[in-house]
Amino acid sequence: MQNTPKLLLGNKVFDDRGSVGFVNDFDFEGVKRFYLVQNHEPGFIRAFHGHKKEGKYVTVVSGAAIIKVMSMEIWNESPVEENIHTFVLSAEKPQVLWIPPGYFNGFKTMSVDTRVMFFSTATLEESRGDDYRIEHCPNLWIPNYR
Repeated sequence: MQNTPKLLLGNKVFDDRGSVGFVNDFDFEGVKRFYLVQNHEPGFIRAFHGHKKEGKYVTVVSGAAIIKVMSMEIWNESPVEENIHTFVLSAEKPQVLWIPPGYFNGFKTMSVDTRVMFFSTATLEESRGDDYRIEHCPNLWIPNYR
């Protein structure tokens, strides 16, 4: 697995029966569990949460979300804004984002129906012992802000 965030691109094809969305380069390497997150309203922010040992694959199965990722190593450095990776994931464009160990992540839902699926490389017990959280930094979620 790669040590920096990586976006795996997918596609969607259509025919007279409907459509099929896919990300063929996603191979579930190291996945031990998954969970689905849905916020109670659009624009809601869940951030920032990280793990030093656990990695995550993220995809949006309905709606759209802005996902921000930053290295845990640079958190106390200035300016943090230059070290933020920002991704917009949408169910309309199949993609899977790899968030390696050692990164904080957070997301903001963009529509009422947004559902974000996480595939984790750690069991729930392993994850509980490797859980780091920081304040969500509201300025990082201003539109057009990195």
